[in-house]
Amino acid sequence: MRGKPVDPERRLAAWRARLPYVDAEGDLERGEKLGARLVVPGDVEWPTQLDDLGYERPLGLWLHGSADLRFACLRSVAIVGSRAATPYGVHVAAELAAGLSEAGWTIVSGGAYGIDAAAHRGALAGVAETIAVLACGTDVAYPAGNHGLFEGMRARGLLVSECPPGVRPTRLRFLVRNRLIAALTRGTVVVEAALRSGALSTACHAVKLSRHVAAVPGPITSDNSVGCHRLIRRAEAVCVTTAREVIELMAAIGDDLSPEPRAPVLPRDRLDAESRSVLEAVPSRSGAGPATIAVAAGVDLMTTLSHLGALAAAGYVERTDNGWRLRRST
Repeated sequence: MRGKPVDPERRLAAWRARLPYVDAEGDLERGEKLGARLVVPGDVEWPTQLDDLGYERPLGLWLHGSADLRFACLRSVAIVGSRAATPYGVHVAAELAAGLSEAGWTIVSGGAYGIDAAAHRGALAGVAETIAVLACGTDVAYPAGNHGLFEGMRARGLLVSECPPGVRPTRLRFLVRNRLIAALTRGTVVVEAALRSGALSTACHAVKLSRHVAAVPGPITSDNSVGCHRLIRRAEAVCVTTAREVIELMAAIGDDLSPEPRAPVLPRDRLDAESRSVLEAVPSRSGAGPATIAVAAGVDLMTTLSHLGALAAAGYVERTDNGWRLRRST
């Protein structure tokens, strides 16, 4: 269990001050009319990984959507970043989310403009669910420009909040909800983040919870990538560039390993070692006789003549008045 214990008397005093303004039955009734549901620790749909928050664990969560929160979060990744995202960041976030979704990974983010919205849209282009953890009630479309996106997420995902229906967002609620994004997922990917970005708050929570943290590098001239570069430089995050690399980091040990990038295979790579030796001994401009080529290739003359014939038939070399040379188009 993580988190620093809060003085019980202080907590009770805070709850007593708020109690006259709480209408629990009214909240439940409004939530039911809207199609939202309340889950608490011990419910079947409650994600037990939230227990890692210790004393910061939420008392309950409002859910609005078709997905099962606990099941959807078993293989989930948070993708977060700047609201004022660059075209580069929006493209990368959408590509990462779509690739992860196609591989069956749930995308969790905050429903904000910029990187969050791009991640949710990319996930909806795949096959898995996407979850938005909000700083307001699940019935409040904030930001208003994402109203259509939230409707799509209710149909194939979830809107999640600690706040009951009707509650408006505040700056503090945005910061507080970041711990939920980090705790619900196996790890957090920061796509773009300035030095004072809220995305770095989510990454900080992920580090405290011993979750994986990854960051996408950006142009060294972009202020929106300074936070990502600092995470990588301080070894607080792993540099990732593709969905496969994210999966390799987040998946169980030995599962879903990302293949190492390789150079493209050229036709000459398929030649046997002796043929390659002869081919490499053939000059590119002035021609050379078979004996000269044989010495350079380290094979006998008859073997050289045999390989030269095969290489000529395959279009690698050509015969000229001055001897053998590489074909111009090779």
